Amino acid sequence: MQEEQKEQLQSEEEMNESGVEAVEEHAESNEEHAKGPEGDSEDQAKKIEELEAKLQEYENRYLRLLADFDNFRRRVKLDKEADKKYRAQHLITNLLPALDNFERAMQIEPDNEQTRALLDGVNMVYKSIIEALKSEGAEQIEAVGKEFDPNLHQAVMQTEDDEAGENIVVEEFQKGYMLKDRVIRPAMVKVSK
Repeated sequence: MQEEQKEQLQSEEEMNESGVEAVEEHAESNEEHAKGPEGDSEDQAKKIEELEAKLQEYENRYLRLLADFDNFRRRVKLDKEADKKYRAQHLITNLLPALDNFERAMQIEPDNEQTRALLDGVNMVYKSIIEALKSEGAEQIEAVGKEFDPNLHQAVMQTEDDEAGENIVVEEFQKGYMLKDRVIRPAMVKVSK
């Protein structure tokens, strides 16, 4: 009988231990459940913060990209306007040596009627080229008698000339040309000291 009581006591102790263990497990699971929503809410808060940071980063990227695109569009528009405005510059630049040769040819003194007629023809062609250049917005830079301007004139010589005054262009060696507001070639000049 004692053995039966011992066995019964042991089984009761085992049951008590398993009951205590069950209660402890239940308490732990309750604690986890109690922590669970808080833990989940903390995780959710972190995820929301991460997503908001990514959203902010994407918005910043979008705004920078939009600004870059607006700048690009503005540059393209300005480039097109400049191309349209100065479309004849390359052609005019290539014609300038021919104009210089025309001017040199017209400085020859004719000694007979044939030479005079030839020079008249050269002069007519020269004037028609000048008119065509003016229609495109090109014009000659006035130099002789004007004050020296380094933006318009290129001084290749200096001379002392009391009559002209100081820093005045006294002679032009090569004509300068402008296309609208841009200097294509500065005038090559002699300036008084």
